[in-house]
Amino acid sequence: MGPAQADDLPVIKVEMRDGIITPTTIEVPANTRFKLEITNSGTSPVEFESTELKREKALAAGSTSSIIFRTIDPGTYDVFDDFHPEAKAKLVAK
Repeated sequence: MGPAQADDLPVIKVEMRDGIITPTTIEVPANTRFKLEITNSGTSPVEFESTELKREKALAAGSTSSIIFRTIDPGTYDVFDDFHPEAKAKLVAK
């Protein structure tokens, strides 16, 4: 088996839609590289953001993008949609 390819990363899917983040609890592997695939299925722009994880990603309506995380420590991190402040979720690494 050769070196790990980006395609071998665990992929965790998140949907953002006009002020709603699904799922509200995003479970990810701790201490492991993974890809967070974010789809904006709504009609307005969204911005996936976590102050604690120092990550943000803006997406136009109808687009999909990804964030690669090298590793994160076990724990619970707040995430939100910067364009829809009522939209909140938890990213749980375990």
